[in-house]
Amino acid sequence: VHLTEFGGGLVRSGGSLKLSCVNSGGSIRNKAMVWVRRPPGKEREFVAAINSEGSLVRYAASVEGRFTISRINAENTLNLEMTNLNSDDTDLYYCGLDADSQWSSSYLPNYDYWGQGVQVTVSS
Repeated sequence: VHLTEFGGGLVRSGGSLKLSCVNSGGSIRNKAMVWVRRPPGKEREFVAAINSEGSLVRYAASVEGRFTISRINAENTLNLEMTNLNSDDTDLYYCGLDADSQWSSSYLPNYDYWGQGVQVTVSS
C-alpha cells in the first residue's frame, strides 16, 4: 500500500476543492477507506469514511452536507469533494486504508495505512 493525496491548495471561503487519494501500491478493493484532517497542534480528526463498495458513507457533523466521499475501485482512487469551505476547514488532510475490513468506520485506529497528507487552506 502506498497512498498519495492530491488536490490540495488555497481556496476562498465559500469555494470548493476536490481531493483525491491514489494507492499506487495495489488495489483498494474490499478495503474501507477514510479521510481525516489534522488541525495545527491537535490530533487527527475524522472527516468521512466509505465502505469497500462505496454504498455506505459516514461524515463528521462538521462536514455533513458539504463534503462528499466517493471511490473508484477500478482506478484505486478515493475522492473527497468539498464545497462551501470555510476557515475552519483549513487543515492537513490525509487518506487512510483499513487493510482488514470492508466496513466504514469513524474509529481511526482501525486504519492501517496513511498518506503523507495534503494542505487545504481556506482564505476569508
